[in-house]
Amino acid sequence: MLPEQFDKFDIDNLSKPNALPEDIDYENHIIATYIARLHRKMDAFYMTQALCIEQSTGTFIPVPEETPETRRKHVAKVIGLWSIPDFEYEGVEDFFGSPKYRDWVVQVAYPLNFRPQFPMLFTTIFGNISMGGPLKMVDVRFPKEFLKEFKGPKFGDVGIRKILGVPERPLLNNMIKPCVYTLSETPAERLAYEAALGGCDVIKDDELIADVGFNPVAERVTKFMEALDKADSQKGEKTLYTVNITDRIDRMLELADVAQEHGANALMVNHISVGYSAMRMLAEDPSVKVPILGHMDFAGAIYQDPYGGISSPLILGKFGRLAGCDTIVHPAPYGKAPTMADKFKEVARQMVMPMRNAPHIKRTLPMPSGGITPALVEKIINDLGPNIMIGSGGGIHAHPEGSVAGAKAFRQAIDAALKGIPIKEYAKMEEAHELGVALGLFGTKKTEFTSV
Repeated sequence: MLPEQFDKFDIDNLSKPNALPEDIDYENHIIATYIARLHRKMDAFYMTQALCIEQSTGTFIPVPEETPETRRKHVAKVIGLWSIPDFEYEGVEDFFGSPKYRDWVVQVAYPLNFRPQFPMLFTTIFGNISMGGPLKMVDVRFPKEFLKEFKGPKFGDVGIRKILGVPERPLLNNMIKPCVYTLSETPAERLAYEAALGGCDVIKDDELIADVGFNPVAERVTKFMEALDKADSQKGEKTLYTVNITDRIDRMLELADVAQEHGANALMVNHISVGYSAMRMLAEDPSVKVPILGHMDFAGAIYQDPYGGISSPLILGKFGRLAGCDTIVHPAPYGKAPTMADKFKEVARQMVMPMRNAPHIKRTLPMPSGGITPALVEKIINDLGPNIMIGSGGGIHAHPEGSVAGAKAFRQAIDAALKGIPIKEYAKMEEAHELGVALGLFGTKKTEFTSV
C-alpha cells in the first residue's frame, strides 16, 4: 500500500533504481556496499543505476513487461554514492593530477527477491556485475528476518571450549606435517600423539589431505583417535581431531557419518572450496554432532584483487560464520601470509562480534595461522585477544627436540603472554627450556620463507 499523500511524482520516483536511505525498509532489504572504479568521464550515477537494474528486474535494454509496478516491488536501488576524493566542483581534478579514473563507494538496497540461501544471495548481490569491470564488494548488511533462517555455528567458541574444558586461555591447534602422506608409510598418528602430549588442544588434518585411497578417512580417524586417547590419559587434557572430509557434497555427508562412527570428535571442511551452501548443509544436519573447522583455502582468489572480488572479512569471516563454521582458519599478517594487519583484525571481528539482529548465531572461534612460530604468539594475542585458537604446523613439528617440545614451546609462549612477561625473558626461565630452543631456531621476528 502506498501512502495517501503520495502524488504522481512520488509514485514515479518509487519505480526508479535509486532512493534515499530514509525511504528504504531495512528489514526487507539486503544492503551491499561496493568500491567501484570508473573512467572520469563516465556518469557514475547512471552506471550504478544500471547495476541495480541488471541485478534485479531488467537487462541492458528496456523490455515491455518490466513495468513500473514490477520495478516498485522488485528493483534494487542505489541509496548511496560517494566519490573518493569527494570532489565538489568542475576542474578540481586538475589539482590532483587529472586522474584518468575515479573511485566510488556505492551502496545498494536489494529487495528480498529470493529465499534465505547463499546461491541466490551471491547471484543477486554480486552476480553478473562481478564480470563488469573493477568492482569490489566490501560489506553486506542482512535484515533480521533473513538471518532467522541461518542457524550459524552449532558449537561456536563456547561449545568448543566446553568440550575441551578450557574456558579462557588461547587454544593451540597443530596441523600434521607433511601435508600429504601415505598413511601406512608416515607415522602421522605418532606426530599427532606427540603434539597433543605437548599441549595441543586440537590436531588438524592439512587441507591438502582428505579421503583418498592411500590415506582413507576411516583408517586415519581410527589411528589418530587411539593416539589422542593415549595422549589425553597422560596429559590430563582433552584433544580434538578435525579430520578433513572435503569432497563432493553427497560424499561429504557420507564421510561425516563414517568419521563419527569411527570415533571422530570433530570435522574439517575446506568450506570455501566446497561452497558455503555445502558447509551450511553439513553444519545444520542433525546427524553431525561434533564441531566443524572451516579452512580458508581458495579465499585469496576471491579477495586479493584490490579492485575486484569480495573483501576478506566477508569471505573469511561473516559468510563462514553464517554457514555454520565453529572455527575458521584465517591468515595472520606476521606469519608467511601477505595479508594486511587491519584486514586480519576485521576478519576476526566479523567472527566474534554480537549480532543483535540474530542472537541465535553463535560466535565463531578465530584461528590465525600460516607460518606461526612461538615468537609470534604474544603479537597474536595482543591483536585479537585470548579468545582464539592459534594454528601451527611446521612451527611445532620442526622443533629440534621433536613435536612434544614444539607444542610445549607454544604453550609456554601462551603462558608468557598471559602473564605479561616478554617472551625473551620467559624463554630464559628453567621451565621454558623448549621455548628457548624454539626461539633459537625460528628467531623472534616475522616468518620468512626458506629455500626448498
